Amino acid sequence: MDNIVSAVRQNMQKAFSVLREDFATVRTGKASPSLVENIIINAYGGTQPLRVLELATIHIESNTTIVINPFDKSIISEIERGIANSNVGLNPILDREVLRINIPPLTEERREELVKLIKQKAEQGKVMLRQARHEGMEDVKKQAEGQGHSEDEVIRIEKEIQKLTDEFSEKVDLLASEKEKELMTL
Repeated sequence: MDNIVSAVRQNMQKAFSVLREDFATVRTGKASPSLVENIIINAYGGTQPLRVLELATIHIESNTTIVINPFDKSIISEIERGIANSNVGLNPILDREVLRINIPPLTEERREELVKLIKQKAEQGKVMLRQARHEGMEDVKKQAEGQGHSEDEVIRIEKEIQKLTDEFSEKVDLLASEKEKELMTL
């Protein structure tokens, strides 16, 4: 039965990691490599789509500027076109052998929209946690029926699973409030 708790913990940790990565893609008005690193580029004639991270080094020049330095300078225009067409609202500028992306400051209205988006993403994260809890509880019931575990044992495991759910829900709330604070800070 304890292996069920460990499986639930792993599933919840995966869900939390997915949410953290998702939060990293939300633009806060500050330059961050996560804004561009996973954009898919059809390099080398589109034979194999690659992420920007696989094609170039990405570094932050200032709070508002991302610099992308391609490993292969011959595909710089393909990276530029891929980022411009990616619908993330970033416009790369070709500067000799690198691309520069200036991050414009966010308007108050846009900040409020992004806060709503963060709240939606946090709720989706909690749904993933509840799904993991539900699956764990079902596994406990199935195993209890099949192997004749005591009712006390089942209740103990269910309480552990609920405790995990509460713990990860708090982590999601904390992550969301940190991201909201970051968004609202000028």
